[in-house]
Amino acid sequence: MELKIGVGKSDFADLRTAGDYYVDKTEIIYELVHETDNKVTLFTRPRRFGKTLTMSMLSNFFSIRKNSRDIFHGLKIMEHKEFCEKWMNQYPVLFLSLKDIEAESFEGAYKMLQTRLADVCKEIADLAEHPAIDNDDRKIFAKLKAKSADEDEVKNSLKTIMRMFHAVYGKTVILLIDEYDVPLAKASEKNDSQNTFYASMLDVLRGIMGTTLKDNEFLAFAVVTGCLHIAKESIFTGTNNFASYSVLDQDFSEYFGFSESEVAKLLCAGDREEKADLIKEWYDGYVFGNSFVYCPWDVINYMSALKKRRDAKPKNYWKNTSHNGILLSFVKRTDFDVSDKFETLMNGKTVTQKISDELTYDTLHASEDNLWSVLLMTGYVTKADPNEDGDTVSLKIPNREIASIFKDAVVAHFKNTIDNDTQKFLMEALWNGDEQTAAKAISDLLWKTISYNDYHEDYYHAFLAGVFAGLGYEVASNKETGLGRPDILLKDKNNRRAVIIEAKKSRKESDLDKDCDEALDQIAAEKYADGLYGYEQIFCYGVAFFQKQARVKRM
Repeated sequence: MELKIGVGKSDFADLRTAGDYYVDKTEIIYELVHETDNKVTLFTRPRRFGKTLTMSMLSNFFSIRKNSRDIFHGLKIMEHKEFCEKWMNQYPVLFLSLKDIEAESFEGAYKMLQTRLADVCKEIADLAEHPAIDNDDRKIFAKLKAKSADEDEVKNSLKTIMRMFHAVYGKTVILLIDEYDVPLAKASEKNDSQNTFYASMLDVLRGIMGTTLKDNEFLAFAVVTGCLHIAKESIFTGTNNFASYSVLDQDFSEYFGFSESEVAKLLCAGDREEKADLIKEWYDGYVFGNSFVYCPWDVINYMSALKKRRDAKPKNYWKNTSHNGILLSFVKRTDFDVSDKFETLMNGKTVTQKISDELTYDTLHASEDNLWSVLLMTGYVTKADPNEDGDTVSLKIPNREIASIFKDAVVAHFKNTIDNDTQKFLMEALWNGDEQTAAKAISDLLWKTISYNDYHEDYYHAFLAGVFAGLGYEVASNKETGLGRPDILLKDKNNRRAVIIEAKKSRKESDLDKDCDEALDQIAAEKYADGLYGYEQIFCYGVAFFQKQARVKRM
């Protein structure tokens, strides 16, 4: 396998210099500048869809402080010769990434912001030595570099640096701000009852954005990326000629994520064409505008694994880059119930919801519509129909990877919130041989959880294993161990008693009794109880399931 895969690389120059495989997205440069005339452009996409690499690519192309012809050689943008002569390495560029500004408090986040600004200043430290720089700006620059600037100077920091660029180069500045909303996202998660963390962070970012993007004579144009479009009145107040492109918009939809043809080309380069269907099942399915795209982070990670082992299995790479807190916030809500909708999604169907692509982090949880909007913008669900317009759209889980995140979140929530009283009620019924009471308890628990796999037999096995977990008994499941034992075996060593359960999925409600009998026959035929030496009481049950109904019979 000759191609070179660079996992986790977001520095365009590093990726190109190393000779790593690059899916050419450089045409966005031409479309951004030649086909639009936006003063400020905001791109919102989920995490791990190439936003930072794109911003690094823009910085390398435009920066007057670089010579980038070698790293762009052979890429699509170089076909626009006159455009490249006019724009390539012709403008001062200020590139600020806020993706790492995450802390437990405002004080911690603010210090991280100061450090990030200091890093930017260190990268252009020679700027302050130029004789054209105003002395006052030089002093502020030194304070920013030393992390000793006051809050007003921090709020005006980007404009100060842009004024310095303009003084040295005599040109307006291209501003790139990557992952602008990360500090607000973190602040909203850790907020206290008085909203001080979020309010303080919003005040600082609004100050930076306001002084930089509104009526700034040193600004050529700005490109901003993030996960959510924070409502204009919240952070971009007064910004003119502002254009936002979210996952709902057709324009620029093909530049974040890989198309099917791009993945096919990558597979061909790596001699792994036979993996096309598998990659599609796991990592495709996102709809941006009217474009179908794969998650590039997943594809690159899996291709890296395939380079080492042709038989490498796909796995969930995305879940380790983003938490599932937003999913849990859904199922924990008491003011509305989304369990039926989650169940629909997890079984491969669609739900229809009203969606907004302008939100504020402090009101994300204000309504069910807002929460569905966040799930869409952050990649947990996607549009089911790429041609669907309007603010009401059909949603689905995009692929197998995200389906597994839903499953894990829902299962974890069920285990954490299972009704202990019902658990104990069920166990008491099983120890007493009370079939009807046990059936009712199991059915009650079924109604309180969310099913996945469309009620496949594996779902019921996992459900029962979860029900009996944490009760102080030894629990074994043949679906977990593969040892050919009963479906569920509970041992109460202290009282020398055990429960054996064989579970069946019924095709129709009228089969429940028959399937219970079949389960009991299997327990007897396979002599499951024979190995439980020393146990004085052994209760054998056949349990049959039909959707959210359970029938229990004892041998």
